[in-house]
Amino acid sequence: MLLILLGVLILHLIILILLIVSTAVSTWSVDSDGSTNLWYNCMVTNGGYHCKPASNEDWIQAVQALMILSILFCFFSLIAFLYQLFRLVKGGRFFFTAIFQIFASVFVMCGAIIYTVMSPDDRSDAQFGYAYVLAWVAFPLCLVSGLIYIVLRKKE
Repeated sequence: MLLILLGVLILHLIILILLIVSTAVSTWSVDSDGSTNLWYNCMVTNGGYHCKPASNEDWIQAVQALMILSILFCFFSLIAFLYQLFRLVKGGRFFFTAIFQIFASVFVMCGAIIYTVMSPDDRSDAQFGYAYVLAWVAFPLCLVSGLIYIVLRKKE
């Protein structure tokens, strides 16, 4: 049982790290001129980068908010898991933790879908970067983690 709890905790920490990295780094979209993320648009200039803040369009602000909410809900579910680990009665299930983790999963999915649909296509050689891929990898892991918390039952 200890190994299962340790495995679930490590999975949760990996998901949290994936969410933080995918939200913070600057490679949601890359092309030959530079990269774009949720916060900045960086262009390659004479020997360096010139970064300006991301646009103030509603869709990018929605993606920013959803990714931040996913990090917060993932963190709150980690705190709830640790609290329930010590306070939950024997035989109880980790429903509260599972609900927070599933909400985090839904927020990541919605943010990545909005970015996919609304990202500008004005650059011909633009490709999605690794931060975008990390967000999509975090989504199923987060969902599976939430389902594991639903099934997980506290024993002695």
